[in-house]
Amino acid sequence: MPRVRSRVAAHQRHKKILERASGHSGKRHRNFKVANESVMHALRYAWEHRRDRKGDFRRLWITRINAAARLNGLTYGRLINGLQKAGVTLDRKVLADLAVRDAAAFAKVAEQAKAALA
Repeated sequence: MPRVRSRVAAHQRHKKILERASGHSGKRHRNFKVANESVMHALRYAWEHRRDRKGDFRRLWITRINAAARLNGLTYGRLINGLQKAGVTLDRKVLADLAVRDAAAFAKVAEQAKAALA
């Protein structure tokens, strides 16, 4: 049985990895073995950080809501508690957007929360 060489296939495989590592520095974008490890790590970090981003945004929204709530005489926890008691079902993303873009609307929402707490 004749020996099979994988020249073309191997070259294509290597080329694909080296293209993905094009922005990496040093041997990481020139040497296949090092580039392959670098790309595998980069893909792993990308996978993890896509999930971390959700928590990062939630933390940002909570910080913005807390800042706006304190301007209206409430803390973040009391605002959320008051909104639950008032039956207002705005999520944190929308509340943070209101806090940044429309302070008057956020003030009305905060008043509803205050009324529900009293």
